[in-house]
Amino acid sequence: MSNDQPTRKFRSATLVEGTIRATTRSFLHALGQDEDDIARPHIGVFHTGGEMSPCNLNLREQAQHARTGIYAGGGTPHECPVVSISDGLTMAHSGMRFSLISRELIADSVEASVRGHQWDGIFGIGACDKNLPGLMMGMVRCNVPSVFVHGGSALPGQMPGPDGRDLNVVDTYETIGKVLAGDATQAELDTISRACLPTAGACAGQFTANTMGMVSEALGLAPIGSSMVPAVFSERAPLMRRAGKQLMKAVMGDAPLPRDVVTRQALENACAVVSATGGSTNAALHIPAIAHEAGIQFHLDDVAEVFARTPLIADLRPGGQYLARDVYYTGGTAVILRELLRSGHLHGDTLTWTGRTLAEEIAGANEPDGRVVRRFEDAISKDGGLAVLKGNLCPDGALLKTAGLKTLVHRGPARVFESEEEAQAAVQALRYQPGDVIVIRNEGPKGSPGMREMLGITALLYGQGMGDQVALLTDGRFSGATRGLCIGYAGPEAADKGPIAALRDGDIIHIDARAPTRSITVELSAETIAQRLAQLGVRPGIAHGGLLEKYALTVRPSHQGAVTHSGAVTWLRDAS
Repeated sequence: MSNDQPTRKFRSATLVEGTIRATTRSFLHALGQDEDDIARPHIGVFHTGGEMSPCNLNLREQAQHARTGIYAGGGTPHECPVVSISDGLTMAHSGMRFSLISRELIADSVEASVRGHQWDGIFGIGACDKNLPGLMMGMVRCNVPSVFVHGGSALPGQMPGPDGRDLNVVDTYETIGKVLAGDATQAELDTISRACLPTAGACAGQFTANTMGMVSEALGLAPIGSSMVPAVFSERAPLMRRAGKQLMKAVMGDAPLPRDVVTRQALENACAVVSATGGSTNAALHIPAIAHEAGIQFHLDDVAEVFARTPLIADLRPGGQYLARDVYYTGGTAVILRELLRSGHLHGDTLTWTGRTLAEEIAGANEPDGRVVRRFEDAISKDGGLAVLKGNLCPDGALLKTAGLKTLVHRGPARVFESEEEAQAAVQALRYQPGDVIVIRNEGPKGSPGMREMLGITALLYGQGMGDQVALLTDGRFSGATRGLCIGYAGPEAADKGPIAALRDGDIIHIDARAPTRSITVELSAETIAQRLAQLGVRPGIAHGGLLEKYALTVRPSHQGAVTHSGAVTWLRDAS
């Protein structure tokens, strides 16, 4: 061993020390490591890179820069690619059942690799919707020195010709609806579909990936300023190298571990940045799941409390005008966090992965530009961009993105569908009326199984010019790109005999998302709902087998984060 190698004992010593570990050292030599490399701390570099989607396309390249930083900081990096399921390629068909499940697979993969190989630290890089929470869940579960970096968003496309407006993939979804309604041509659709996504990176708006990127900074698990750097910007290379070096300082020293960072106050900060940006409703599923890994009971009611008190200060699509690139040019997530701290909506004393407080990390951030990000006094909405609704139809709650909505009240008859496919066919054929509440049930975590997203249907409604004239309710999920009076995550789900299972065509549903009411009710007595539920037979399940079968047997309700384990075991830093 050379004189400059660390002398403290690390977890990975289990792999390499002593006569009995000679074969392990053989495997490490075969990886191209010499004695000095073997003596260093060993770091798992987890990424979801691959050709499943543009979100993942350049993550391996970014991971190589992270590896360089780790090695320069005194560690030996091990590249550990993990599974990723593209929401873009699974939308509006049965493959979407595997999207949310992939979050659990990623977290489980991180745990298996870290605990199996005794890695001393984790560097996580993800960019598609479920990659980000999955990697963060794995970090918190393993509780070794860790850093997460969002792989960044794609640059927006541009409409050819004199129009020249920014495009993203939601424009393609909504143009499909226009074609079906006769308001756009197939040629226009082809033009937009080719132009909307010109680079690698996550979808450009404040959809799930970019929302969770901001969450990673607010939680304290990511470098401040990292999440809004576009995926293809060369600035990402030194960002990754710096993060790798900083991670090694954490491994060598006494920096906070993930469970020191992810506290109740940090979780409230995460919810605040979601509300302040009109972020994805999926965050209300993922933040409780991350909390679960930290041993903290933080459910939808806790999320709702923060949403209700946090102003909407960022004007981001789909509810607003601007994109992740625009946030980057204003100064990144730190601008939003600093303004929330100034206005009293953020806990500044929470720790970050560096050992500094969040307030210290964001102290040098830019002031709001007044356009993309506003000051609190000029907030777009004083009570945030998302709302949790409750009532006799959704006793466990349901989620609605209120950012950009023209109306927060709707009353109309239910138009009930037993699956996404049934609803999709009806919407495509325009078999619904203005004022309807389109209900899609049996799409919850257990009932689907897998809790599919409904972006295809919501985008069709907008493309048909009906996005503001109907409401949509489901026990499934909505994409972060969804807009309109679209209420998801209804709980209890139909498979658990929630009231949504008792609905029939023509039942009158009343939605009032205004503060402080935030209610969703069906105009039926409790006795009628109970009688209908008692009369329900067992719905024939689909023989999925394999992964979907295991998921349905273990998944918990959406208001608890749709997690798949009890959380009773505390994973220790030096667990074998």
